[in-house]
Amino acid sequence: RLDESGGGSVQAGASLSLSCAVSGFTFSTTPLGWFRQVPGKEREFVAGIRPNWRTFYADSVKGRFTISRDNAKNTVDLHMDSLKPEDTGVYYCAAALIANHDPMYFDTWGQGTQVTVSS
Repeated sequence: RLDESGGGSVQAGASLSLSCAVSGFTFSTTPLGWFRQVPGKEREFVAGIRPNWRTFYADSVKGRFTISRDNAKNTVDLHMDSLKPEDTGVYYCAAALIANHDPMYFDTWGQGTQVTVSS
């Protein structure tokens, strides 16, 4: 199970952090990530973090977003700086329960949390 929190409405240039509480599977060996979706568009990859702590980011968020994981608390966070209106969307926490080497493969999703950035 993946439970997101921390969404909200902010002005452009602000910062916001999302958190995802994970339960029901072995957290420390599971790749985790964040996706986002806006109405009428496909869900898009935002960031991922592997069990070896290696991180991956979409080009659109590199240098602004930071993904992290806490193996003691079973949480994965997404810290977002310098937010832009185009960052608006529903943000989903994701996990890859089926072992794979694709850093953008995920098969389990949370319910999502809304992030709205106004100009």
